[in-house]
Amino acid sequence: MNQQAFEAGRDAYRQGDLTAAVRWLEQAKQPGEVSGRIDHLLGNCLMKLGNFEQAAIAYSDALADATYGHSGALASNRGRALLAASKPQEAVASLVMATKDGEYPTPYKAYVALGNAYTQIGDFREAGVAYRNAAIDENNPDPAGALRSLGGCFMKMGRAIDAVEAYRTALDFSTPLESQNAIYEDLGMAYAAASRWDEAIASFGHATADGSHQLSAESASALDAAQAAVASASGPAAGSTDAFLAAAGYGTGTDPLDPLGKSGEFMPSPEDTGFFDISEQEMSQMEVIDRKVRRKHRRSGLRALLITLLLLLLIAGAAVGAYYNGYGWPLQENVVESLFTSNASGEDISDYLASSVGDDDRVAIEATLPNGATGVKVVGVDRSMTESSVLVTATLSAGGEQSYRVSLVREGIGWKVDGVTVEYPALDGEQAAVDTATPQTDALAQATPEGDSADAQATSEGNGTDAQATSEADGSAEGTSETTQDDGTTTTTGTM
Repeated sequence: MNQQAFEAGRDAYRQGDLTAAVRWLEQAKQPGEVSGRIDHLLGNCLMKLGNFEQAAIAYSDALADATYGHSGALASNRGRALLAASKPQEAVASLVMATKDGEYPTPYKAYVALGNAYTQIGDFREAGVAYRNAAIDENNPDPAGALRSLGGCFMKMGRAIDAVEAYRTALDFSTPLESQNAIYEDLGMAYAAASRWDEAIASFGHATADGSHQLSAESASALDAAQAAVASASGPAAGSTDAFLAAAGYGTGTDPLDPLGKSGEFMPSPEDTGFFDISEQEMSQMEVIDRKVRRKHRRSGLRALLITLLLLLLIAGAAVGAYYNGYGWPLQENVVESLFTSNASGEDISDYLASSVGDDDRVAIEATLPNGATGVKVVGVDRSMTESSVLVTATLSAGGEQSYRVSLVREGIGWKVDGVTVEYPALDGEQAAVDTATPQTDALAQATPEGDSADAQATSEGNGTDAQATSEADGSAEGTSETTQDDGTTTTTGTM
């Protein structure tokens, strides 16, 4: 490897000069050399430049490097590149390969792309299976999106009732702060396809209630059809029931019970029904019994309504209490664990960062997080209504553990990270000191090509081991520090 060319390409990539990065990275490999580290980063550059076919080739070259590993992440990236290059059939094979990698930490990304590939080739059944697998992946931060796509597959297959259930579940997994209008529009279409007109009208009404969403032409036509069906059923015009009766012979001027217009021999006989033998007293008793039954039903309905309202109030109270005490969805510990896991595998961590975190702050957070950590354990959580902090212990790739304190702020009903600091143990009974400075390494998170994370993880250079910087309590120890980048690079800094 031409180390100088590689580092120049990596620096150009970080600075956003993708054309220069491609030029340097192409010079970094010696003739005949196989390097997953170089080709992975080269593939990301080409994806960002929109050169999808060449990006797919770069990812294939990276997969050829057995020592680099991470076949799931590379196969997922290659599948997305092929999909963007309008080669869905080839993309399917690569994405299926990605889902087979048991060490791939975010298989939902491959499943979503696989569903898109199957949809493009018209295999809606397999697309639905892929979207379902994406939705049930516990690491998926947006199961509602996968469920909505699943509902679309059911609609394509003519299974409107199944689509209704998929869309309703998508609404359950979406938050009030997210736009639910598009899901309600899809739900309205599913109800209309199932001839459930009242529900269709209500769903379309939800979709347009806040005035920010406009129905598509197809949905507007479905709404008109639903309104016409409801008006027809409740108005003087013949509805579906009237048409059914007309087909049976009613309303045509001929009594179907006496089609020949004779004595009515087809009419029920008093001897058969006993109706005409009922006395006036018996009729009065029957009326009293009927009134009792109706009152009982009304009381039961009122009791059920009161119980339902009480349960709703209890649920609402519990939700408010949980919100006040710092709980949300996902929980703080879930967000922090996902942050460390994604960073360790070289993924983009932007989804876990607060909206107030700028580019400089994001770079500082990425530089502080440990690259290639093999595990993370939540030690403690300090919760409040709007701000929280989580203390975790990460197992470093080269061995040993390091503690980190992660600060979070509430966004909606969930939590997002707005800062990460290294926390050292207390010395001689003193309070532990927290290092808030940016570590003196060039660790920088790799950008995600076309909405996907790099999914890269550190690989060692030289003798294949990661060098862990040693640090004495008084900061006097000397050593070297090797930092693994999200793009798969490893850099070594000088004396510490």
